[in-house]
Amino acid sequence: MDLRKMTALEIGALLRKREMSSPEVTKIFLDAATTDLTGAYISLDEDGALRAAANAQERIDTAARDGSEEELSLLTGVPVAVKDNICIEGGVTTAGSKMLRNFAPPYSATVVDRLHRAGAVILGKTNLDEFAMGGSTETSHFGPTKNPWDTSRVPGGSSGGSAAAVAGGLAPYAIGSDTGGSIRQPSAFCGLTGIKPTYGSVSRFGLMAYASSLDQIGPLGLDAKDCAAALSIISGPDEKDSTSNISAPFSFSNILDSQISEEERTKKLKTIKIGVPTNYFKEGIAEDVKKTTLAAIEKMKTFGATIEEFDLPLMDYAVPAYYIIAGAEASSNLSRYDGVKYGYRSKNAQDIRESYFLSRSEGFGTEVKRRIMLGTFVLSSGYFDAYYMKALRVRRLIKEAFDAAVGKYDVVLGPVSPTTAYEIGGQIEDPLAMYMADVYTVSANLTGLPALSMPCGMGENNLPIGIQLIGKAFSEEKLLEIADAWQTATDYHKCRAFESVLLQK
Repeated sequence: MDLRKMTALEIGALLRKREMSSPEVTKIFLDAATTDLTGAYISLDEDGALRAAANAQERIDTAARDGSEEELSLLTGVPVAVKDNICIEGGVTTAGSKMLRNFAPPYSATVVDRLHRAGAVILGKTNLDEFAMGGSTETSHFGPTKNPWDTSRVPGGSSGGSAAAVAGGLAPYAIGSDTGGSIRQPSAFCGLTGIKPTYGSVSRFGLMAYASSLDQIGPLGLDAKDCAAALSIISGPDEKDSTSNISAPFSFSNILDSQISEEERTKKLKTIKIGVPTNYFKEGIAEDVKKTTLAAIEKMKTFGATIEEFDLPLMDYAVPAYYIIAGAEASSNLSRYDGVKYGYRSKNAQDIRESYFLSRSEGFGTEVKRRIMLGTFVLSSGYFDAYYMKALRVRRLIKEAFDAAVGKYDVVLGPVSPTTAYEIGGQIEDPLAMYMADVYTVSANLTGLPALSMPCGMGENNLPIGIQLIGKAFSEEKLLEIADAWQTATDYHKCRAFESVLLQK
Protein backbone atom coordinates (compact mmCIF):
# COMPACT_ATOMS: atom_id res chain seq x y z
CA MET A 1 0.00 0.00 0.00
CA ASP A 2 1.64 3.22 -1.19
CA LEU A 3 -0.09 6.15 0.51
CA ARG A 4 1.55 8.61 -1.87
CA LYS A 5 -0.48 7.19 -4.76
CA MET A 6 -3.78 7.33 -2.87
CA THR A 7 -6.40 10.05 -2.98
CA ALA A 8 -7.04 12.25 0.04
CA LEU A 9 -10.42 10.58 0.63
CA GLU A 10 -8.89 7.11 0.45
CA ILE A 11 -6.37 8.16 3.11
CA GLY A 12 -9.17 9.70 5.18
CA ALA A 13 -11.07 6.40 5.06
CA LEU A 14 -7.99 4.51 6.30
CA LEU A 15 -7.68 6.93 9.20
CA ARG A 16 -11.34 6.62 10.23
CA LYS A 17 -10.99 2.82 10.15
CA ARG A 18 -7.84 3.30 12.27
CA GLU A 19 -5.79 1.14 9.94
CA MET A 20 -3.14 3.86 10.15
CA SER A 21 -2.70 6.88 12.38
CA SER A 22 -2.53 10.50 11.27
CA PRO A 23 1.01 10.94 12.68
CA GLU A 24 2.16 7.91 10.66
CA VAL A 25 0.62 9.27 7.46
CA THR A 26 1.97 12.75 8.11
CA LYS A 27 5.51 11.42 8.69
CA ILE A 28 5.43 9.60 5.33
CA PHE A 29 4.54 12.79 3.45
CA LEU A 30 7.00 14.92 5.43
CA ASP A 31 9.80 12.46 4.65
CA ALA A 32 8.88 12.56 0.97
CA ALA A 33 8.81 16.37 0.98
CA THR A 34 12.29 16.62 2.51
CA THR A 35 13.71 14.66 -0.46
CA ASP A 36 11.63 16.53 -3.04
CA LEU A 37 13.26 17.01 -6.46
CA THR A 38 10.70 19.50 -7.78
CA GLY A 39 11.01 22.45 -5.40
CA ALA A 40 7.30 22.26 -4.62
CA TYR A 41 7.63 23.67 -1.10
CA ILE A 42 9.08 26.95 0.12
CA SER A 43 8.83 25.82 3.75
CA LEU A 44 7.80 22.78 5.78
CA ASP A 45 6.36 22.92 9.29
CA GLU A 46 7.34 19.47 10.59
CA ASP A 47 6.73 20.17 14.29
CA GLY A 48 3.41 21.93 13.65
CA ALA A 49 2.24 19.20 11.27
CA LEU A 50 3.03 16.41 13.74
CA ARG A 51 1.24 18.30 16.55
CA ALA A 52 -1.79 18.79 14.33
CA ALA A 53 -1.68 15.11 13.36
CA ALA A 54 -1.62 14.05 17.02
CA ASN A 55 -4.63 16.30 17.75
CA ALA A 56 -6.47 14.92 14.73
CA GLN A 57 -5.77 11.36 15.83
CA GLU A 58 -7.19 12.12 19.27
CA ARG A 59 -10.38 13.37 17.60
CA ILE A 60 -10.55 10.21 15.48
CA ASP A 61 -10.01 7.93 18.49
CA THR A 62 -12.60 9.81 20.55
CA ALA A 63 -15.15 9.58 17.72
CA ALA A 64 -14.50 5.84 17.44
CA ARG A 65 -15.13 5.36 21.17
CA ASP A 66 -18.27 7.52 21.13
CA GLY A 67 -19.61 6.17 17.84
CA SER A 68 -19.62 9.69 16.41
CA GLU A 69 -17.44 9.10 13.32
CA GLU A 70 -20.08 10.77 11.15
CA GLU A 71 -19.33 14.09 12.84
CA LEU A 72 -15.74 13.99 11.58
CA SER A 73 -14.74 15.63 8.33
CA LEU A 74 -13.86 13.15 5.58
CA LEU A 75 -10.42 14.76 5.58
CA THR A 76 -9.74 14.80 9.33
CA GLY A 77 -6.10 13.88 9.88
CA VAL A 78 -5.23 14.04 6.17
CA PRO A 79 -2.18 16.17 5.27
CA VAL A 80 -2.57 19.18 2.97
CA ALA A 81 -0.21 21.71 1.35
CA VAL A 82 -1.08 25.43 1.26
CA LYS A 83 0.10 28.02 -1.26
CA ASP A 84 2.48 30.54 0.26
CA ASN A 85 0.33 33.59 -0.42
CA ILE A 86 -2.23 32.40 2.15
CA CYS A 87 -1.44 33.59 5.68
CA ILE A 88 -0.79 31.17 8.53
CA GLU A 89 -0.17 32.60 11.98
CA GLY A 90 3.02 31.43 13.63
CA GLY A 91 5.01 30.94 10.44
CA VAL A 92 6.36 32.91 7.50
CA THR A 93 4.24 33.74 4.46
CA THR A 94 6.38 35.00 1.58
CA ALA A 95 4.14 35.16 -1.50
CA GLY A 96 7.22 33.80 -3.29
CA SER A 97 8.88 37.21 -2.93
CA LYS A 98 12.00 38.87 -1.60
CA MET A 99 9.74 41.65 -0.36
CA LEU A 100 8.05 39.33 2.18
CA ARG A 101 10.68 36.65 2.64
CA ASN A 102 10.64 37.14 6.45
CA PHE A 103 7.03 38.25 6.93
CA ALA A 104 5.26 36.50 9.83
CA PRO A 105 1.52 37.28 9.66
CA PRO A 106 -0.22 37.94 13.01
CA TYR A 107 -3.33 36.01 11.92
CA SER A 108 -4.39 33.07 9.76
CA ALA A 109 -6.54 33.20 6.63
CA THR A 110 -10.15 32.11 7.02
CA VAL A 111 -9.54 29.04 4.82
CA VAL A 112 -6.68 28.01 7.13
CA ASP A 113 -8.88 28.37 10.21
CA ARG A 114 -11.50 26.20 8.51
CA LEU A 115 -8.92 23.55 7.61
CA HIS A 116 -7.73 23.51 11.22
CA ARG A 117 -11.30 23.15 12.52
CA ALA A 118 -11.84 20.21 10.16
CA GLY A 119 -8.74 18.50 11.55
CA ALA A 120 -6.57 18.94 8.45
CA VAL A 121 -2.80 18.67 8.88
CA ILE A 122 -0.90 21.46 7.09
CA LEU A 123 2.49 20.17 5.95
CA GLY A 124 3.92 23.46 4.72
CA LYS A 125 3.75 26.30 2.23
CA THR A 126 4.12 25.71 -1.50
CA ASN A 127 6.06 27.69 -4.09
CA LEU A 128 4.41 30.17 -6.46
CA ASP A 129 5.19 32.88 -8.95
CA GLU A 130 6.09 36.06 -7.04
CA PHE A 131 2.85 37.57 -5.69
CA ALA A 132 1.06 35.01 -7.93
CA MET A 133 2.15 36.96 -11.03
CA GLY A 134 3.14 34.41 -13.62
CA GLY A 135 2.05 31.25 -15.38
CA SER A 136 4.98 28.91 -14.76
CA THR A 137 6.23 29.27 -11.14
CA GLU A 138 9.52 30.55 -12.53
CA THR A 139 9.30 34.09 -11.11
CA SER A 140 9.51 32.95 -7.48
CA HIS A 141 12.30 34.54 -5.43
CA PHE A 142 13.03 31.01 -4.16
CA GLY A 143 13.64 29.52 -7.59
CA PRO A 144 11.44 27.65 -10.05
CA THR A 145 9.33 24.58 -9.35
CA LYS A 146 9.70 21.59 -11.70
CA ASN A 147 6.93 19.48 -13.17
CA PRO A 148 6.91 15.96 -11.64
CA TRP A 149 6.04 14.47 -15.05
CA ASP A 150 9.23 15.89 -16.55
CA THR A 151 11.58 17.88 -14.35
CA SER A 152 12.87 19.87 -17.32
CA ARG A 153 9.41 21.45 -17.68
CA VAL A 154 7.29 23.92 -15.75
CA PRO A 155 4.36 22.80 -13.58
CA GLY A 156 2.28 25.83 -14.60
CA GLY A 157 1.51 28.78 -12.40
CA SER A 158 1.05 30.55 -10.29
CA SER A 159 -0.04 27.62 -8.06
CA GLY A 160 2.69 25.43 -9.52
CA GLY A 161 4.08 24.43 -6.13
CA SER A 162 0.68 23.19 -4.97
CA ALA A 163 0.23 21.22 -8.21
CA ALA A 164 3.73 19.72 -8.06
CA ALA A 165 3.23 18.71 -4.42
CA VAL A 166 0.08 16.72 -5.23
CA ALA A 167 1.25 15.29 -8.55
CA GLY A 168 4.62 14.36 -7.06
CA GLY A 169 3.14 12.46 -4.12
CA LEU A 170 4.26 15.09 -1.60
CA ALA A 171 0.73 15.96 -0.36
CA PRO A 172 -2.63 14.23 -0.86
CA TYR A 173 -4.29 17.54 -1.83
CA ALA A 174 -3.46 21.23 -1.83
CA ILE A 175 -4.93 24.70 -1.64
CA GLY A 176 -4.09 27.31 -4.27
CA SER A 177 -5.38 30.61 -5.60
CA ASP A 178 -6.60 31.49 -9.08
CA THR A 179 -6.51 35.00 -10.55
CA GLY A 180 -6.45 34.14 -14.26
CA GLY A 181 -6.09 30.36 -14.35
CA SER A 182 -3.56 29.76 -11.58
CA ILE A 183 -5.29 26.63 -10.26
CA ARG A 184 -6.59 25.26 -13.54
CA GLN A 185 -3.48 25.59 -15.72
CA PRO A 186 -1.13 23.87 -13.20
CA SER A 187 -3.78 21.17 -12.74
CA ALA A 188 -3.79 20.58 -16.50
CA PHE A 189 0.02 20.60 -16.75
CA CYS A 190 0.35 18.15 -13.84
CA GLY A 191 -2.56 15.79 -14.55
CA LEU A 192 -4.74 16.90 -11.62
CA THR A 193 -8.28 18.09 -10.99
CA GLY A 194 -8.56 21.68 -9.79
CA ILE A 195 -11.45 24.09 -9.39
CA LYS A 196 -11.69 27.87 -9.25
CA PRO A 197 -14.90 28.45 -7.29
CA THR A 198 -17.43 31.20 -7.95
CA TYR A 199 -16.12 34.59 -6.85
CA GLY A 200 -17.34 35.12 -3.28
CA SER A 201 -17.90 31.46 -2.40
CA VAL A 202 -14.57 31.07 -0.60
CA SER A 203 -13.30 33.79 1.72
CA ARG A 204 -10.28 35.78 0.51
CA PHE A 205 -9.49 37.04 4.02
CA GLY A 206 -5.82 36.30 4.60
CA LEU A 207 -5.02 35.85 0.91
CA MET A 208 -2.34 38.30 -0.21
CA ALA A 209 -4.09 40.32 -2.87
CA TYR A 210 -2.89 40.41 -6.46
CA ALA A 211 -6.08 41.57 -8.19
CA SER A 212 -8.91 41.74 -5.68
CA SER A 213 -11.83 41.46 -8.11
CA LEU A 214 -10.28 38.39 -9.78
CA ASP A 215 -8.55 36.40 -7.00
CA GLN A 216 -10.20 33.25 -5.66
CA ILE A 217 -8.94 30.43 -3.43
CA GLY A 218 -9.65 26.81 -4.42
CA PRO A 219 -8.43 23.19 -4.10
CA LEU A 220 -6.29 20.91 -6.29
CA GLY A 221 -6.55 17.12 -5.94
CA LEU A 222 -6.07 13.80 -7.66
CA ASP A 223 -9.76 13.62 -8.55
CA ALA A 224 -13.08 15.46 -8.36
CA LYS A 225 -14.10 13.83 -5.07
CA ASP A 226 -11.02 15.19 -3.31
CA CYS A 227 -11.76 18.68 -4.63
CA ALA A 228 -15.38 18.38 -3.47
CA ALA A 229 -14.31 17.30 0.02
CA ALA A 230 -11.81 20.17 0.32
CA LEU A 231 -14.21 22.76 -1.07
CA SER A 232 -16.92 21.67 1.38
CA ILE A 233 -14.49 22.62 4.16
CA ILE A 234 -13.18 25.97 2.90
CA SER A 235 -16.34 27.42 1.30
CA GLY A 236 -19.03 29.42 3.07
CA PRO A 237 -19.85 32.94 4.25
CA ASP A 238 -17.32 35.06 6.10
CA GLU A 239 -18.00 38.35 7.86
CA LYS A 240 -14.31 39.23 7.47
CA ASP A 241 -14.65 39.29 3.68
CA SER A 242 -17.04 41.91 2.28
CA THR A 243 -17.13 40.09 -1.09
CA SER A 244 -18.33 36.85 0.50
CA ASN A 245 -21.51 35.98 -1.38
CA ILE A 246 -22.73 32.59 -0.19
CA SER A 247 -25.14 31.63 2.58
CA ALA A 248 -23.69 28.24 3.53
CA PRO A 249 -20.77 25.94 2.67
CA PHE A 250 -21.15 23.57 -0.27
CA SER A 251 -22.03 20.03 0.87
CA PHE A 252 -21.54 17.94 -2.32
CA SER A 253 -23.52 15.07 -0.79
CA ASN A 254 -24.25 13.55 -4.23
CA ILE A 255 -20.53 13.32 -4.95
CA LEU A 256 -19.18 12.31 -1.54
CA ASP A 257 -21.83 9.66 -0.75
CA SER A 258 -19.92 6.38 -1.08
CA GLN A 259 -23.20 4.45 -1.44
CA ILE A 260 -23.88 5.87 -4.91
CA SER A 261 -22.95 3.26 -7.51
CA GLU A 262 -20.60 3.80 -10.44
CA GLU A 263 -23.51 3.27 -12.83
CA GLU A 264 -25.54 6.02 -11.15
CA ARG A 265 -22.57 8.39 -11.25
CA THR A 266 -21.89 7.77 -14.94
CA LYS A 267 -25.58 8.21 -15.81
CA LYS A 268 -25.30 11.89 -14.97
CA LEU A 269 -23.43 12.46 -18.23
CA LYS A 270 -26.62 11.52 -20.11
CA THR A 271 -28.52 14.43 -18.60
CA ILE A 272 -26.12 17.27 -19.42
CA LYS A 273 -25.99 19.69 -22.31
CA ILE A 274 -22.52 20.93 -23.19
CA GLY A 275 -21.63 23.96 -25.28
CA VAL A 276 -18.32 23.91 -27.16
CA PRO A 277 -17.07 27.28 -28.51
CA THR A 278 -15.84 26.77 -32.07
CA ASN A 279 -13.45 29.72 -31.82
CA TYR A 280 -11.51 27.89 -29.08
CA PHE A 281 -10.03 25.64 -31.76
CA LYS A 282 -9.16 27.99 -34.62
CA GLU A 283 -5.73 29.52 -33.97
CA GLY A 284 -2.90 29.29 -31.46
CA ILE A 285 -3.71 25.82 -30.08
CA ALA A 286 -1.15 23.01 -30.32
CA GLU A 287 -2.20 20.09 -32.46
CA ASP A 288 -1.90 17.49 -29.68
CA VAL A 289 -4.02 19.60 -27.32
CA LYS A 290 -6.64 20.18 -30.01
CA LYS A 291 -6.76 16.52 -31.00
CA THR A 292 -6.98 15.25 -27.41
CA THR A 293 -9.63 17.79 -26.40
CA LEU A 294 -11.82 16.99 -29.42
CA ALA A 295 -11.42 13.27 -28.70
CA ALA A 296 -12.62 13.87 -25.13
CA ILE A 297 -15.66 15.73 -26.49
CA GLU A 298 -16.46 12.77 -28.75
CA LYS A 299 -16.13 10.43 -25.77
CA MET A 300 -18.56 12.63 -23.84
CA LYS A 301 -21.03 12.01 -26.68
CA THR A 302 -20.62 8.24 -26.38
CA PHE A 303 -21.51 8.52 -22.69
CA GLY A 304 -24.77 10.24 -23.64
CA ALA A 305 -23.97 13.93 -23.20
CA THR A 306 -25.60 16.39 -25.62
CA ILE A 307 -22.93 18.44 -27.41
CA GLU A 308 -23.58 21.65 -29.33
CA GLU A 309 -21.06 23.93 -31.00
CA PHE A 310 -21.49 27.69 -30.80
CA ASP A 311 -19.49 30.85 -31.34
CA LEU A 312 -18.39 32.66 -28.17
CA PRO A 313 -17.90 36.36 -28.97
CA LEU A 314 -15.20 38.68 -27.65
CA MET A 315 -12.65 35.93 -26.96
CA ASP A 316 -9.93 38.03 -28.64
CA TYR A 317 -10.45 40.78 -26.04
CA ALA A 318 -10.38 38.63 -22.90
CA VAL A 319 -6.61 38.58 -22.41
CA PRO A 320 -6.06 42.34 -23.04
CA ALA A 321 -8.96 43.25 -20.75
CA TYR A 322 -7.71 40.88 -18.07
CA TYR A 323 -4.15 42.20 -18.02
CA ILE A 324 -5.28 45.83 -17.92
CA ILE A 325 -7.64 45.18 -15.00
CA ALA A 326 -5.25 42.85 -13.18
CA GLY A 327 -2.35 45.26 -13.64
CA ALA A 328 -4.39 48.20 -12.36
CA GLU A 329 -5.47 46.30 -9.25
CA ALA A 330 -1.94 44.98 -8.69
CA SER A 331 -0.55 48.52 -8.88
CA SER A 332 -2.98 49.57 -6.17
CA ASN A 333 -2.60 46.49 -3.95
CA LEU A 334 1.19 46.40 -4.04
CA SER A 335 1.55 50.09 -3.18
CA ARG A 336 1.43 49.05 0.50
CA TYR A 337 4.92 47.52 0.20
CA ASP A 338 6.88 50.72 0.67
CA GLY A 339 9.79 49.71 2.90
CA VAL A 340 8.22 51.50 5.87
CA LYS A 341 5.29 49.58 7.33
CA TYR A 342 6.54 46.00 6.84
CA GLY A 343 8.40 43.85 4.37
CA TYR A 344 11.80 44.34 2.78
CA ARG A 345 13.61 47.62 3.54
CA SER A 346 16.71 48.63 1.62
CA LYS A 347 19.82 49.19 3.74
CA ASN A 348 21.25 51.53 1.12
CA ALA A 349 18.71 54.33 1.55
CA GLN A 350 19.72 57.68 3.05
CA ASP A 351 16.26 59.20 3.46
CA ILE A 352 12.58 58.25 3.32
CA ARG A 353 12.18 58.98 -0.40
CA GLU A 354 15.22 56.90 -1.26
CA SER A 355 14.04 54.15 1.08
CA TYR A 356 10.73 53.95 -0.76
CA PHE A 357 12.42 53.89 -4.15
CA LEU A 358 15.20 51.41 -3.33
CA SER A 359 13.03 49.07 -1.24
CA ARG A 360 10.60 48.59 -4.09
CA SER A 361 13.33 48.44 -6.75
CA GLU A 362 15.30 45.81 -4.86
CA GLY A 363 12.35 43.98 -3.29
CA PHE A 364 10.23 43.31 -6.38
CA GLY A 365 11.16 40.99 -9.24
CA THR A 366 11.00 41.78 -12.96
CA GLU A 367 7.53 40.40 -13.65
CA VAL A 368 5.97 42.15 -10.65
CA LYS A 369 7.56 45.45 -11.70
CA ARG A 370 6.25 44.96 -15.22
CA ARG A 371 2.67 44.52 -14.00
CA ILE A 372 2.88 47.41 -11.54
CA MET A 373 4.14 49.68 -14.33
CA LEU A 374 1.39 48.54 -16.69
CA GLY A 375 -1.24 49.11 -14.01
CA THR A 376 0.11 52.51 -13.05
CA PHE A 377 0.11 53.54 -16.71
CA VAL A 378 -3.51 52.52 -17.39
CA LEU A 379 -4.66 54.30 -14.23
CA SER A 380 -2.78 57.51 -14.99
CA SER A 381 -4.37 60.76 -16.06
CA GLY A 382 -4.99 60.82 -19.78
CA TYR A 383 -5.05 57.01 -20.14
CA PHE A 384 -7.63 55.99 -17.52
CA ASP A 385 -10.60 56.29 -19.89
CA ALA A 386 -8.77 54.95 -22.94
CA TYR A 387 -7.60 51.75 -21.23
CA TYR A 388 -8.95 50.96 -17.77
CA MET A 389 -12.55 52.12 -18.25
CA LYS A 390 -12.67 50.50 -21.68
CA ALA A 391 -11.41 47.23 -20.19
CA LEU A 392 -14.18 47.35 -17.58
CA ARG A 393 -16.77 47.78 -20.36
CA VAL A 394 -15.28 44.83 -22.25
CA ARG A 395 -15.40 42.81 -19.04
CA ARG A 396 -19.12 43.48 -18.75
CA LEU A 397 -19.69 42.39 -22.36
CA ILE A 398 -17.70 39.19 -21.81
CA LYS A 399 -19.78 38.46 -18.71
CA GLU A 400 -22.97 38.95 -20.69
CA ALA A 401 -21.72 36.55 -23.37
CA PHE A 402 -20.83 33.89 -20.81
CA ASP A 403 -24.05 34.36 -18.86
CA ALA A 404 -25.94 33.73 -22.10
CA ALA A 405 -23.85 30.62 -22.80
CA VAL A 406 -24.23 29.05 -19.34
CA GLY A 407 -27.91 29.97 -19.43
CA LYS A 408 -28.32 27.81 -22.53
CA TYR A 409 -25.90 24.99 -21.60
CA ASP A 410 -25.12 23.20 -18.35
CA VAL A 411 -21.42 23.86 -18.96
CA VAL A 412 -19.10 25.39 -21.53
CA LEU A 413 -16.29 22.95 -22.38
CA GLY A 414 -12.91 23.68 -23.93
CA PRO A 415 -9.15 23.42 -23.44
CA VAL A 416 -7.38 24.73 -20.35
CA SER A 417 -4.14 25.76 -22.06
CA PRO A 418 -3.14 25.99 -25.73
CA THR A 419 -0.07 23.79 -25.02
CA THR A 420 1.16 21.11 -22.67
CA ALA A 421 3.84 21.96 -20.09
CA TYR A 422 6.74 23.75 -21.79
CA GLU A 423 10.40 23.67 -20.91
CA ILE A 424 11.73 25.74 -18.02
CA GLY A 425 13.04 28.98 -19.53
CA GLY A 426 11.03 28.44 -22.68
CA GLN A 427 8.72 31.46 -22.32
CA ILE A 428 10.00 33.48 -19.37
CA GLU A 429 11.76 35.96 -21.67
CA ASP A 430 8.64 36.38 -23.82
CA PRO A 431 5.92 37.81 -21.55
CA LEU A 432 3.43 38.27 -24.40
CA ALA A 433 3.59 34.56 -25.24
CA MET A 434 3.09 33.71 -21.58
CA TYR A 435 0.15 36.10 -21.27
CA MET A 436 -1.54 34.61 -24.33
CA ALA A 437 -1.33 31.17 -22.72
CA ASP A 438 -4.15 32.38 -20.42
CA VAL A 439 -6.57 32.79 -23.34
CA TYR A 440 -8.93 29.99 -22.20
CA THR A 441 -8.84 30.64 -18.46
CA VAL A 442 -9.05 34.40 -17.79
CA SER A 443 -12.71 34.69 -18.78
CA ALA A 444 -13.85 32.73 -15.72
CA ASN A 445 -12.08 35.26 -13.49
CA LEU A 446 -13.40 38.26 -15.40
CA THR A 447 -16.95 36.90 -15.08
CA GLY A 448 -16.62 35.41 -11.57
CA LEU A 449 -17.95 32.05 -12.80
CA PRO A 450 -16.76 28.68 -11.45
CA ALA A 451 -14.39 26.71 -13.67
CA LEU A 452 -12.82 23.28 -13.34
CA SER A 453 -9.87 21.54 -14.97
CA MET A 454 -9.68 17.74 -15.22
CA PRO A 455 -7.41 15.31 -17.10
CA CYS A 456 -8.56 14.06 -20.51
CA GLY A 457 -5.49 12.34 -21.96
CA MET A 458 -1.82 12.65 -22.80
CA GLY A 459 -0.11 14.73 -25.45
CA GLU A 460 3.28 14.64 -27.06
CA ASN A 461 6.22 13.69 -24.82
CA ASN A 462 3.77 11.85 -22.55
CA LEU A 463 2.56 15.05 -20.87
CA PRO A 464 -0.95 15.50 -19.38
CA ILE A 465 -3.70 17.50 -21.07
CA GLY A 466 -6.74 18.90 -19.28
CA ILE A 467 -10.19 20.06 -20.32
CA GLN A 468 -12.05 22.94 -18.71
CA LEU A 469 -15.68 23.15 -17.62
CA ILE A 470 -17.24 26.57 -16.93
CA GLY A 471 -20.67 26.76 -15.34
CA LYS A 472 -23.28 29.10 -13.89
CA ALA A 473 -22.47 31.06 -10.75
CA PHE A 474 -22.52 28.77 -7.69
CA SER A 475 -22.90 25.63 -9.84
CA GLU A 476 -19.83 23.98 -8.29
CA GLU A 477 -21.87 20.88 -7.46
CA LYS A 478 -22.89 20.48 -11.11
CA LEU A 479 -19.29 20.93 -12.32
CA LEU A 480 -17.92 18.42 -9.83
CA GLU A 481 -20.72 15.94 -10.53
CA ILE A 482 -19.83 16.04 -14.23
CA ALA A 483 -16.14 15.66 -13.43
CA ASP A 484 -16.88 12.78 -11.06
CA ALA A 485 -19.03 11.06 -13.71
CA TRP A 486 -16.25 11.52 -16.28
CA GLN A 487 -13.67 10.12 -13.88
CA THR A 488 -15.91 7.18 -12.98
CA ALA A 489 -16.13 6.32 -16.69
CA THR A 490 -12.46 6.99 -17.59
CA ASP A 491 -9.01 6.42 -16.11
CA TYR A 492 -7.14 9.57 -17.20
CA HIS A 493 -7.00 10.89 -13.64
CA LYS A 494 -5.39 7.67 -12.38
CA CYS A 495 -2.09 8.27 -14.18
CA ARG A 496 0.48 9.26 -11.56
CA ALA A 497 3.44 11.53 -12.12
CA PHE A 498 4.83 9.98 -8.95
CA GLU A 499 5.55 6.85 -10.98
CA SER A 500 7.49 8.68 -13.70
CA VAL A 501 11.06 7.61 -14.30
CA LEU A 502 12.37 11.16 -14.21
CA LEU A 503 11.05 11.81 -10.71
CA GLN A 504 12.53 8.59 -9.34
CA LYS A 505 16.04 9.23 -10.71
